[in-house]
Amino acid sequence: MSGFPASEFQTRVANAQRLMAKAGLDALLLTTEPEVRYFTGFLTRFWESPTRPWFVVIPAQGDPIAVIPSIGAPLMHATWVRDIRTWRSPDYTDDGVSLLTQALGEIVPTNGRIGVPSGPETHLRLPLNSWDALQRALPDRTYCGDANIIQTLRMIKSKAEIDKIAAACAIADAAFARVPEIAAHGVPLSDVFRRFQMLCLKEGADWVSYVAGGAGQGGYGDIIAPATDAPLAAGDVLMLDTGVVKDGYFSDFDRNWSVGAATQASTSAYARLIDASDAGFAAARPGATAADLFHAMDGVLTDGAGGSDTGRYGHGLGMQLTEWPSLIADDHTVLAPGMVLTLEPGLELPNGATLVHEENIVITETGARYLSKPAPRTLPEV
Repeated sequence: MSGFPASEFQTRVANAQRLMAKAGLDALLLTTEPEVRYFTGFLTRFWESPTRPWFVVIPAQGDPIAVIPSIGAPLMHATWVRDIRTWRSPDYTDDGVSLLTQALGEIVPTNGRIGVPSGPETHLRLPLNSWDALQRALPDRTYCGDANIIQTLRMIKSKAEIDKIAAACAIADAAFARVPEIAAHGVPLSDVFRRFQMLCLKEGADWVSYVAGGAGQGGYGDIIAPATDAPLAAGDVLMLDTGVVKDGYFSDFDRNWSVGAATQASTSAYARLIDASDAGFAAARPGATAADLFHAMDGVLTDGAGGSDTGRYGHGLGMQLTEWPSLIADDHTVLAPGMVLTLEPGLELPNGATLVHEENIVITETGARYLSKPAPRTLPEV
């Protein structure tokens, strides 16, 4: 079970039920890993298999109901959840639909409303034919969106959640500090990626869910592609971006290095990124909006021209590598204490290359606090 006391999950359920009452919802139907884990503590990497559907129902009153494949029963019994209903899956005839229908029929009255997360950054993790069968089985219930309840709850982290994200950040910080041990002129970028993941694991990561980056003269051309076998060369800027996982919570920040002596152009561009990140950090306070942070950073990067093709200058962080909100001009989410964000300014350089810098912060009552150890103000060398 994800490492929280039962009271943490009970509070989450109570908060959800309070919002459900306001929205007129009789149940929440959850089908994806973060939502299932958020309310139950069910932590497993078995979600990598797309074969089996998993369901958790949050009733208007009372504790969650888990409707899950029998292979997950032992782990779910280790959580605080007690109403666990299982079937042998995969079942090509009825893969949990009958059990789920029964559970919803028990707690949702005729003409009642079942909320399903339906907004941006959500998906329905079950076959569409099963979804159709469920609706046909309960035709006198209404399926609707969840009134953004899940998003609202998950954007504000508890102290215990923030502590876990901080622990993941500390692991990534320690691994980044050791990059000079593995990166040097002539080392293939693919080797750097592999060895960096090893460093993250050695420093205490449960797993390394995400590693990206790049290297090139003065900057890099792509920040999401797999590493190539091209050797690092003098004048390259190397960037590594990682999301390490500790007890189900992510870090997500990057670091840059010059291979050999840094050029004046690289030094200057890197300094602008740090200035932009500083501007975002200064703007990050309760009552500000995600758009305010975007504009603060964009003023440094483009003199307010409106950003670049990367689309945003940061995002939320927590149980997933990226969460709500997005730091874009059109996101007017109001920041509140407990929100964990990345600041991720990026520059498009005259030679067509890119430089990106990223930090992790938490919003407090008085402003922002770093969860990642801030990067050096001058471009370090390997």
